[in-house]
Amino acid sequence: MQKMDKRFIKKVRLYDRIATRVISIGGLMIIASVIAILLLIIKVTLPLFQPASAEIIHRVVLPASQPLPLAVGVGDYQEIGFTLDSQGLFTFYTLADGKTLSKIFAVPDKKQPLISVSINKNNIYTLLWNDHSITSHSVDYRLEFDRNGKRTVVPKLTLTHEFPALAYPAVPRRVLVRQGEEQRLTVVALLADNSLWVSHRTITTDLFDNETTESFAFKIDENLPGLITAMTINEQGTALFAGTDAGSLIRWDLSKNESYVRTDNVIAVAGNQAVTALTMVFGDISIAVGDESGGLATWSRVWVGEENRVQKLRKIHSLKSHQAAISAIAPSRRSKSLVSLAANGDLHLDHMTSENHLLALRHNLKIFGIAGRDNSLIGLDPTNKLLVWNIDNPHPEISLKTLFGKVWYESYDQPEYAWQSSSGSDDFEAKFSIIPLLFGTIKGTLYAMIFAIPLAIFGAVYTSQFTTAAFKRGIKPAIEIMASVPSVVIGFLIALWLAPIIERTILGVLLSMIITPLSFLLAMLAIKPFYKTPNLKNRCAGYEFLLLIPFIVAGVSLAMAVAPIVEHYLFAGDFKQWLYDDLGMRYDQRNCIIIAFGLGIAVIPIIFSITEDAITNIPPSLTAASLALGASRWQTIWRVVLPSASPGIFAAVMIAFGRAVGETMIVLMATGNTPILDWSIFNGMRTLSANIAVEIPEAPFGGTLYRVLFLCATMLFALTFILNTGAEIVRERLRKKYGRY
Repeated sequence: MQKMDKRFIKKVRLYDRIATRVISIGGLMIIASVIAILLLIIKVTLPLFQPASAEIIHRVVLPASQPLPLAVGVGDYQEIGFTLDSQGLFTFYTLADGKTLSKIFAVPDKKQPLISVSINKNNIYTLLWNDHSITSHSVDYRLEFDRNGKRTVVPKLTLTHEFPALAYPAVPRRVLVRQGEEQRLTVVALLADNSLWVSHRTITTDLFDNETTESFAFKIDENLPGLITAMTINEQGTALFAGTDAGSLIRWDLSKNESYVRTDNVIAVAGNQAVTALTMVFGDISIAVGDESGGLATWSRVWVGEENRVQKLRKIHSLKSHQAAISAIAPSRRSKSLVSLAANGDLHLDHMTSENHLLALRHNLKIFGIAGRDNSLIGLDPTNKLLVWNIDNPHPEISLKTLFGKVWYESYDQPEYAWQSSSGSDDFEAKFSIIPLLFGTIKGTLYAMIFAIPLAIFGAVYTSQFTTAAFKRGIKPAIEIMASVPSVVIGFLIALWLAPIIERTILGVLLSMIITPLSFLLAMLAIKPFYKTPNLKNRCAGYEFLLLIPFIVAGVSLAMAVAPIVEHYLFAGDFKQWLYDDLGMRYDQRNCIIIAFGLGIAVIPIIFSITEDAITNIPPSLTAASLALGASRWQTIWRVVLPSASPGIFAAVMIAFGRAVGETMIVLMATGNTPILDWSIFNGMRTLSANIAVEIPEAPFGGTLYRVLFLCATMLFALTFILNTGAEIVRERLRKKYGRY
């Protein structure tokens, strides 16, 4: 028998060792999995903050006999570059070997030299000839494949517009051409007498395809603050900007064909220094201004004034300054990036919205060009050599400021926190502020916890201290089963069923929050004298809540009944309109009241179950000693039970808080997903988790939005980790203080 006992003990110990190792390995695997998930999301997030880089991939030495180029360009495929000289000759080169691919005259029979070249959209070149005629040309690249599948990039030069020589009032120095909507063609010429000549040509087509051409021309000859040193025009040809040698920035409205209106005249450069370069930022809302001291800033029209609101030019962003005067600025055609060249040959790449200084190339360049895909830059150095850079700049719009600070976005009156990742327009200025998402996460969670914590803790106290054992055996599992209800079901019910009901009875719901607690207190005061009688006390012991249910129902019914009367006399018959008119609060159907109910239902079982266990596990001797010393039941609960169970209660609250922070489906379906900063209970919010669920299906793999969403996941992970760590620290202190937990 003793031998058998030794064998049994040995077997049990073996099983214990195996179980210990299996459990330890499982725990370590869980920890490793969590760390691996964190490392994965961090790995995807880190490239957001990777700086831009540039690498010279081609060097082409131009023939010494070739005239000095007026413009250079590079194709999107980084295989072909070209120069444009003063004779209007486009010379295309294969960048890999520097050989001349083709030479194409802009106008084959034109024997006139060029006065100036203006570049638009990085591939449209407007040429002003010596005879005052104007031509516009687009440079494109076509892919061709032979029978063997060999690919060839073929340059294509297209004449887009041609204007005969006009009898200008003075000699033109520079021209701009823009074709807007509805075949509206605008030509602006800067004349030698410091005036501007503007002509419009509009072609309309009727139902029978008959074309009608209308032409208008006028001269802008005003008393300007200095000589015009730079000018530009928007793509639609409706807004003309000019900078002067006194630092002024002037804007004219050209939307009317036959006239103009000067709308702005601001000092863009202090110290009486000249504006040396102007260009429209991609999107035609902001204008980039370069000055004589090397400063670079962007201006935009914003609404000013309180009553008579008008739009005026204001400086929105200041970018990295050069050490010499800025001679040229080229906008990106895919983002809000700007490439600027200084008189000393330094080239800067900056992003307007983020104010990131992305690159600085110091090669003493004379002129430069940018590819349409923003992947290449080409420049001409003093040795008559073309340099071509490959640009790696995947996330120029991201910085700590755009993620966590206030940014002055285009068409906004002031800097704001904003999240708007996409739009229907390609020139949209993406807004990636995470602050509204963090705010929404905290806001929704706090309102849910305000609703859930009192109900769950009071319910747990009542269940563990007042009810009968039989009732407790039934009610606790029933509440715990609530935790198994899928969150998508809760979200569906509160969004499609509860939200319309609350919208119709919102004033009644608010009144019930006041009347119901009062009716509850009145009921307890009314029952208290009768409850002291032994018969009632013995019969109702553990079921006192049944006596209070009619009073609670009566309180809710009374609130709903008086709500129309209160609304009629106090809120002019429309409570929601009163909210908007008098308090400036807009009522949304899916708001924080709905979220409080939805998330509250999701976390109440967690708080209730853990709190009830913590209270139940308190030694009966503690409560018995308190009662024996003459304390009432409530005094015992308040002074003995709750402090002793406080570590467990706190742990329950923090676990529920973490559950609410990470909840996705309920907030996704019931909040409206509006990323706003407003504590009002009458509107919604957008949380980090809901934002990930909404945006990730449409986020391009590896794109900025894709990585920002992974940053949101990292922050969500960090938020829950900090909360849980802090909760554990507080719980340990409570355990030391109260001796058990």
